[in-house]
Amino acid sequence: MSDLEDPRVFFAAERTGLAWLRTSITLMGFGFVIEKFGFFIRYIKPNEPIINQKLSLLIGILFIVAGSVLSLLSAYEHKKFLISLNKKEIPLFYLKNLVIISNLIVSLLGLFLIIYILFTNQI
Repeated sequence: MSDLEDPRVFFAAERTGLAWLRTSITLMGFGFVIEKFGFFIRYIKPNEPIINQKLSLLIGILFIVAGSVLSLLSAYEHKKFLISLNKKEIPLFYLKNLVIISNLIVSLLGLFLIIYILFTNQI
């Protein structure tokens, strides 16, 4: 349990949680771009071996999974930290779970993105 009794500790944790959220979104976006690059290659070079297209799909999905998992872990770690804070360190009437909710939503959207990619590629 923290004994600093300073709300800046809470806000520092909020900034850290949001930084992890941005990192998760970046990984998922990068995975989506990698996957779509394989789709682009399919139209530019129709004779390209199918393994290159599938490799692009696999790497893209792995990046999206990494972003989703990172988002879940960030929410878990943030929740653990909030439990350790003193009541004086959390401002009154502040919605302290917004970072956790945001991370969970982004993780769920990452799962939906994977499902979308798999259905559009008909694997």
